[in-house]
Amino acid sequence: MKPSVTKTLFGKLRSGAAVELFTLTNKNGIVVKVTNHGATITEIHTPDREGKPGDIVLGFATLEDYLGTHPYLGSTVGRYANRIALGRFTLDGKSYKLAKNDGANCLHGGLRGFDKALWKATVLKGVAVQFDHSSPDNDEGFPGKLDVSVVFSLSDRNELTLDYTAKTNKPTPVSLTNHTYFNLACGGDIKAHKLILASDFYTPVNADLIPTGEIRSVVKTALDFTKPVPIGARFTKLGGKPLGYDHNFVLRSGGRELAIAARVTDPKTGRVLELCTTEPALQFYTGNFLDGSLTGKGGVNYKQHTGFCLEPQRYPDSPNQPHFPNSILRPGETYRQTTTYRFTVA
Repeated sequence: MKPSVTKTLFGKLRSGAAVELFTLTNKNGIVVKVTNHGATITEIHTPDREGKPGDIVLGFATLEDYLGTHPYLGSTVGRYANRIALGRFTLDGKSYKLAKNDGANCLHGGLRGFDKALWKATVLKGVAVQFDHSSPDNDEGFPGKLDVSVVFSLSDRNELTLDYTAKTNKPTPVSLTNHTYFNLACGGDIKAHKLILASDFYTPVNADLIPTGEIRSVVKTALDFTKPVPIGARFTKLGGKPLGYDHNFVLRSGGRELAIAARVTDPKTGRVLELCTTEPALQFYTGNFLDGSLTGKGGVNYKQHTGFCLEPQRYPDSPNQPHFPNSILRPGETYRQTTTYRFTVA
């Protein structure tokens, strides 16, 4: 199959602005579809161990569904991924108040984060598309103008790479990620998928999912994925409501280099997903808040645990926890992140 990038009209916003859908295909027949609305992954088709292709991500068939309320399916998230406690922080002696969209907290950039923006799209050489977005000063309460770029590229090694860069004219917190929900079985739940994480520590949270500030060992806990474990095997031991994982894991690499962070295998189909990243942490989320009210592609109702997310990131609430790794971008600096998703079979 010839590698290619094609562009089609996905729909139009209420303003009349056109929204585009890009289809990236490599020589092995891996297909990735991404739209410039939210720089959002809508489909990823990979073969199982028998060579039969299937769509391994949750999403919608129409733009109209993406314009409605949904839990960031496939979206690029920013200006700050995850939660900032009480929607406020202090930077260089000045206090900032953010949009609150998760109870008293700011989640994934606020009420209108990058997932709701219409990004400028440019097709690049090879099998790649670049998305650009300019977030103005005081966007959702964040200081400084932030110019963001994300390049999606698909290689013949069956790797989807996301390269992020950002620059600002004022000091500001930045943590970008992609919020794709994966299901390597292309249906049913993900409890039998086996997960291994390159992590020995995690950041415990309070009842509002805000880090307590502690960094705790995973040893002898339900969060020990240092060896492959079925995702649903320890749900009962984990406890809490809703049941499932929504935890930030500290990666062994510390964000110093592009390194393996996670490997997920579906025993039924043989599909394997390996994620490498330059970020210091990874949020593992098992679709706990999916309740069947969303109808996705093919008329499927997305119920609890029908997808999992692997979200490379800076530590949640880092702007309020100075002992966490730095998440502040300053003028003259460039935020950079590379994350790769490698698709194989076992």
